[in-house]
Amino acid sequence: MSEPMSRAERVARRRAKLRAAGLRPVQFWVPDTRSAEFAAECRRQSARIRESERAADRAEDEAWEAASLEALAHEAG
Repeated sequence: MSEPMSRAERVARRRAKLRAAGLRPVQFWVPDTRSAEFAAECRRQSARIRESERAADRAEDEAWEAASLEALAHEAG
């Protein structure tokens, strides 16, 4: 009976099978969502989105108001 494979041997065998299947290992680095800096950046970006939405809403309201007044003036004329 052969000796059981070590952990390193099992990992090497598994990786070899994956490579034979046309795959390759990839490492991803992602932001640390637990950090205070990440939370601060999320708050900053959220505030910018809120501000831009408010500005867009105001611009849309003003455009609607101008179009309405123009339509009323056109009807009255």
